[in-house]
Amino acid sequence: MYISRKHINRRQLLKGAGAAMCLPLLDAMTPALAQTTAIQPRLAFVYVPHGAIMADYTPDTTGTGFAFKTILKPLEKYRDNLNIVSGLGHQAADSSAVHSLSPCTWLSGVRPKATLGSDAFAGVTADQFAAQVIGQDTPLPSLELATEDHSGLIGACDRDYGCIYMNTLSWRTPTTPNPMEINPRKVFERLFGQGGSVDQRLARQAEDRSILDAVVQQAESMNRKLGAGDQQKISDYLENVREIERRLQQAENQIARNADLEIPDAPAGIPFEYEEHLDLMFELMTLAFQTETTRVSTFMMARELSNRTYPQVGVNEGHHATSHHQNNPEKMAKNTLIQTYHVTRFREFVDKLAAIREGDGTLLDNSIVLFGSNMSNSNAHDHYPLPAVLLGGGSGRIRGGQHISYDQRTPMTNLILTMLHKAGVEMDSLGDSTGLVAQI
Repeated sequence: MYISRKHINRRQLLKGAGAAMCLPLLDAMTPALAQTTAIQPRLAFVYVPHGAIMADYTPDTTGTGFAFKTILKPLEKYRDNLNIVSGLGHQAADSSAVHSLSPCTWLSGVRPKATLGSDAFAGVTADQFAAQVIGQDTPLPSLELATEDHSGLIGACDRDYGCIYMNTLSWRTPTTPNPMEINPRKVFERLFGQGGSVDQRLARQAEDRSILDAVVQQAESMNRKLGAGDQQKISDYLENVREIERRLQQAENQIARNADLEIPDAPAGIPFEYEEHLDLMFELMTLAFQTETTRVSTFMMARELSNRTYPQVGVNEGHHATSHHQNNPEKMAKNTLIQTYHVTRFREFVDKLAAIREGDGTLLDNSIVLFGSNMSNSNAHDHYPLPAVLLGGGSGRIRGGQHISYDQRTPMTNLILTMLHKAGVEMDSLGDSTGLVAQI
């Protein structure tokens, strides 16, 4: 049967009475026979520390008929929506300072400057390259989440590298790490303000805009009385103010576009239970993607050197201490329990994405999610072969159901660069990348 449908731009606005707001996602906004391909994929990077017991992680066979091992077994229901990519390595992290370098090189492939001071210098990370391209017409270009905060630590956290390298996955510029938020309430307020009804949130946005308008008027009036040097400073200042105004306008559009979406109450704060903390952060990331408040997010489920215990799976020793298993079968089994637990909690996030309808598919169909670590054997502190699973359909751009294996130390950045390309972020290279993962 031949179907004809007029294509409407996703960002079509309804205008009237001096106001403008975005339409919700309509069937007519995407081509009749390829609806999901017109939706901008969301990008998520979910990190776990201390590697994996690879014998319990990596399938024995490649291709489409592989059997899931213990650690990834919780994801088996999403076989058709995932790719397991093995044989990848990260030379940028090869160092005696493994815990500092694992987070900061995972999404960049660039070894940072060895320093304990304020002159930290690292590679711009993939999430921030994406934020520059697909995050500029959303209220938040990117969202950075974690569950443990050690940002108060200073000095040497690992050999010659300062703690700053361990505290975040995301670097906006080589000298600007993005802080990772651990408080669900603060995350909620970044996404939705103080909550309340649609009218209340729009009223607060309008109030913020009126304050900015007054600031702009005063600055422009002052500018006429200043010398050339100060005028340039005011001009730069006004440019920043206009960027804030642009974000406020996007926030207003986002509120109106999601007027029918029931926003939950704001979380009280940081939960005592780790499992509840994880679930809240994953729920907030899902809401951020669903409302297109952001399209790019990173989440550090636990921090390198974390000594969190996992009594819920029978592990009462600290994670970092347990990770030094010395090939002791009992300790290795405890690591497998912790890692399987992390995958199980991560699957709850995947379940949420899969349950939300969007266009002709689901939010999972329109997402690209990397789950993994930048360490392999935690006892050896090595960075090859890395655990890496890619989930989501990328709005029709990604083939799933495969175990893809490399024999050589193929750069991990090849997989991350492929993710960027599938999300519409065209780059020739990322860090030490040598090409794309063609099978995806």
